[in-house]
Amino acid sequence: MGRISFSCLFPASWHFSLSSLFVPRLLTPSLRQLLFIGLVLCLIGLLYLLLLSKGHASWIREENHFHRHLARVTDVDATDTSNPDLNYGLVVDCGSSGSRVFVYCWPRHNGNPHELLDIRQMRDQHRKSVVMKIKPGISELAKTPEKASDYIYPLLSFAAQHIPKNKHQETPLYILCTAGMRILPESQQEALLEDLRTDIPVHFNFLFSDSHVEVISGKQEGVYAWIGINFVLGRFNHVHNEGEAVVEVNVSDQQEALVRKRTAGVLDMGGVSTQIAYEVPKTVSFASPQQEEVAKNLLAEFNLGCDAHRTEHVYRVYVSTFLGFGGNAARQRYEETVIRNTATRNKLLDQHVGETADSPLLDPCLPADLLDEIGSSKEKLHLRGTGDFDQCRHILQPFLNRTNETLTSLNGIYQPAINYNNSQFYGFSEFYYCTEDVLRMGGDYNSSKYSKAAKSYCSTQWKTLKERFDSGLYATHADLHRLKYQCFKSAWMHEVLHSGFSFPANYKNLKTALLVYDKEVQWTLGAILYRTRFLPLRDIQQEGLKGVHSHWRHSFSFVNNHYLFLACFFIVVLSIMLYLLRLRRIHRRAAQHCTPSSVPWLEEGLGSPTIPITL
Repeated sequence: MGRISFSCLFPASWHFSLSSLFVPRLLTPSLRQLLFIGLVLCLIGLLYLLLLSKGHASWIREENHFHRHLARVTDVDATDTSNPDLNYGLVVDCGSSGSRVFVYCWPRHNGNPHELLDIRQMRDQHRKSVVMKIKPGISELAKTPEKASDYIYPLLSFAAQHIPKNKHQETPLYILCTAGMRILPESQQEALLEDLRTDIPVHFNFLFSDSHVEVISGKQEGVYAWIGINFVLGRFNHVHNEGEAVVEVNVSDQQEALVRKRTAGVLDMGGVSTQIAYEVPKTVSFASPQQEEVAKNLLAEFNLGCDAHRTEHVYRVYVSTFLGFGGNAARQRYEETVIRNTATRNKLLDQHVGETADSPLLDPCLPADLLDEIGSSKEKLHLRGTGDFDQCRHILQPFLNRTNETLTSLNGIYQPAINYNNSQFYGFSEFYYCTEDVLRMGGDYNSSKYSKAAKSYCSTQWKTLKERFDSGLYATHADLHRLKYQCFKSAWMHEVLHSGFSFPANYKNLKTALLVYDKEVQWTLGAILYRTRFLPLRDIQQEGLKGVHSHWRHSFSFVNNHYLFLACFFIVVLSIMLYLLRLRRIHRRAAQHCTPSSVPWLEEGLGSPTIPITL
């Protein structure tokens, strides 16, 4: 039998020979076996590619989630003002009690028309938000409108010191006035705004035009608040992970429904008013033409995207503000009604209930045995609490002004249907204070647990509550006013939520919060996000070609890492198969030459000749 010799001269010289008697069966497979081995190896390669592709997609989702989380963390770092690609924007909130300037910044848009600007609040070298507030409100200058620009000057000067000077001319400035200005006559509003439009461009080089200063409506303010909260929550990023809630959305000009991330609704109860805002994903119907006319003022449809022809960022949001339905305003309305009804009853029945501390009027909305006085000095009324939470709720229901009409809420105002099975809401201000300050159960809202805790609090003796307060068992910012009216406000919040807005008692998707991701979210964030929504068009147009190349490079990177590997894998498999076929032919030739009739040297005991194979 002959020997098979292997030799190679590069990269290192080596040589060995192997007797064909010891060539394993693997080196002489049949053609069927070779085809079977090749098929198995191809299946292994395809399976590898499939698993790797899934792993890659999962990694991309995890990376996106990580970067979004990282953005929330790094949002507290000092802003790098030396970065030339950083852009800035200013929003001045001219409120009723004062005005505040907020400085925002964002990196250059990445050129993807599907994504919004990554706007964040600017932070100084001490990592504090660049915000400044002055008092009183600008509406106090109604009779001296020529002083408006002098009034606003300190705010803009403060902002100008934090923004690099070479960026001033491209930094948009918006001055937006709210409640305080709304109550002024239109002529006084316009006089104040005109002074700002005239004088600000003289002293500052910001990107500022006449349309950048205005009095916004309550509806606009509510929409901006809704935008700001959902932006911070990441609900406008439509790349969603598995398990994240989605919703089907019908846009007016598009028949096919969009499937995207579910946005969060907002509930906000202040001292004077209560507000609700949420997305209405489906086209709404109206019970009457009158209701349709009212709905036009409560529904806002807008496009947050930079391209007006794309509908992926079109939102239809319902916003309604209810003046007099805040916690303090509701208590005032309640006290006025109690005083009026008690006076009438005493007069009719010739009684003197509540006129002295010895004969107080029993009030179920005050903690047990708490003594309180309400009304003016001329018609003062003495109260003593009985702490009956359920009776308090029952007494407060008429103050909601509900009607029997369908699709209505507080004051009989139109409210589109809410899909409570697929929705999420965040409750701010009084919704948070009522659940957390005293009851210590802020966060995920549970109606039954909340009612039980409120009942327990209301029925507890005032003396005991005061001792707990003195021992520091309640929130640090809770004061005696909160302690006195917690029972009332707990009942009022419960009724507004469940009887006014018709949230079911078993609703599990309401979170009460003071901050979002440990940050106070102002409506001004939503305002600048909305008003700068077309700015990315400039970057998209300038970077269009670069964006294509970037996409090509990303795809090519994937090819290099995965498809190229698979191609090399198949080449190696093919080489092995061809090599085995060649060995098979060589083995057959060797077998033919090694028969007794053709190899006389075998009988003579001579060594077998060497068959050289050079690689």
